[in-house]
Amino acid sequence: MLDLLWPFALALLPLPLIVRWLMPARNAGQAALKVADTGFWQVSDSLAGKPSAPRSVSWLLPSLIWLALLLALARPVWVGDAIRLPASGRDLMLAVDISGSMDTGDMRINGQQVNRLTLVKHVLNDFITRREGDRLGLILFGSNAYLQTPLTFDRETVRTFLNESALGLAGKKTAIGDAIALAAKRMRNNPSDSQVLVLLTDGENTAGSIEPQRAAEVAAKMGIRIHTIGLGADSMEIPSFFGSRQINPSRELDETLLTNIATSTGGQFFRARNTEELEKIYQLIDQLEPTEKDEKTYRPESSLMHWPLLAALLLSWLQLLLMRRAG
Repeated sequence: MLDLLWPFALALLPLPLIVRWLMPARNAGQAALKVADTGFWQVSDSLAGKPSAPRSVSWLLPSLIWLALLLALARPVWVGDAIRLPASGRDLMLAVDISGSMDTGDMRINGQQVNRLTLVKHVLNDFITRREGDRLGLILFGSNAYLQTPLTFDRETVRTFLNESALGLAGKKTAIGDAIALAAKRMRNNPSDSQVLVLLTDGENTAGSIEPQRAAEVAAKMGIRIHTIGLGADSMEIPSFFGSRQINPSRELDETLLTNIATSTGGQFFRARNTEELEKIYQLIDQLEPTEKDEKTYRPESSLMHWPLLAALLLSWLQLLLMRRAG
């Protein structure tokens, strides 16, 4: 649509009439220039071959020039359709354990038994979809920690790399400290008002060169909150020579360490024993770390003031030609 940035400029439209009204009227009988004999100067327009413009329209061109100048002064712009801007939410890094223990099949999705990593992919896909407005990143860790996706608004890319992750790709052990340190390093290079790390694991720190608690202290100094999730069922039946027996598949989960990491950074520790609990945990994280809800848009503006300026120039040129012909 068409808009004027300075519409008050049009208030100057009657200014020429006001000036003319305020100026003293000239005596029609008083000559502006006195000469001895005016006969020499009196040459009729008809004899000179120069048509004279009717007095009723002599004001038309100056009025159009004045109007064009005022329109240019009003700064007309063409306002385009609204364009939605990505919301400026928070930096949220997801650290997912893909060590060998994540192959434990103690989880169920719709009644079907699956391993832990399959469940994590299933739940995180929905979580990623809900994080509109955040910059998301993905770290996969086992014996080593790797940045799979740097912080980005492209949630589809994060989802793709998560779904393509494979068990044991980063090694069979668990380097929790290295994963935290890597997340802190990447967030330090991308400062933001709110930075959060959600770390999910099913074991204890058994690899890496950085102690988890030390890495958490560094993250806390940088203002990074860490929410930790311990995944794994409390009991599981496995076949044996004498039938089946109950075991605790989460006996290696270090809940104390995960709790300390979370509390030292202002985050929370969560325990997920099944699909429903893991889904509720990520929903609770949505509440603890709400996304930006206010939609931000802008409308692109294209200046049009050069068009009335061009019109004023052309009309002035036309007015000059008519004055030269009538002169």
